[in-house]
Amino acid sequence: MKHVTFWGSAALIAALAAPVAAQETTADTVIATVGETEITLGEMIIARAQLPQQYQSLPADVLFEGVLEQLIQQQLLADAVETAPARVDYALRNERRSLLAGEEIDALSVASMTDEAVQAAYDAKYENAESETEFNAAHLLVETLEEAEAAKARIDAGEEFGEVAKEVSTGPSGPNGGNLGWFGAGQMVTPFEDAVMAMEVGGVSDPVETQFGFHVINLIEKRVKEAPELDAVRSELMAEVQEAAIQARLAALTEAADIVTPEEGTIDPELLGDLSLLEPK
Repeated sequence: MKHVTFWGSAALIAALAAPVAAQETTADTVIATVGETEITLGEMIIARAQLPQQYQSLPADVLFEGVLEQLIQQQLLADAVETAPARVDYALRNERRSLLAGEEIDALSVASMTDEAVQAAYDAKYENAESETEFNAAHLLVETLEEAEAAKARIDAGEEFGEVAKEVSTGPSGPNGGNLGWFGAGQMVTPFEDAVMAMEVGGVSDPVETQFGFHVINLIEKRVKEAPELDAVRSELMAEVQEAAIQARLAALTEAADIVTPEEGTIDPELLGDLSLLEPK
């Protein structure tokens, strides 16, 4: 309701809202009436929760007055509509569907999120996983094979790899001696990765061509990557457990439901953008 003022007259609120004893209130407690329509505390709680973040830290009395005024003004305007457009009914159906689906997802997420489920997900992902080797390497990158061979010859003659890389490399790592840090399988282009995997620690490769140019690689060290501690990946595993529970529930519901969809070609997909269909005929 972008045209409905959030902040309004406290006098209007005082006139419409009857005092309510705090110890007697529930979500169904009527805070105000507009004509025949009741505005309950539950409706106000939902409206307050949906306010933009910048309003959330305001004092409770300010929020109470502002939220109530907003709902009163919305009701006044809603009552002024003589015939509700069809699009409102369609929007309400979608909103109800979405909210109820969200409730089921929340319930599934809570029910699935046990220590046992997280531990099982961890074991399945890491306990029997094949060990992965990581590499720490440096490289220099030049445009031509001749330049790469010349750089390799200088290194073979005793010059420090990093100093040669700083001088001749055109890659972004050149200024720091070509150091690439640690990386694993799949993080480098295939010819580069293949060359690294075939090298011994401390070795310097012959020129390796990729789409970026010609590389000379120095394998500094390598290590076997250990499985992370459970706590380090707990959030990731929790998300995976929740998603698995939701997908399993959807699969079961889909299997049990009688779902009918249109045959291909019977509905023009372009109709999805035709807002005129929502207008009264």
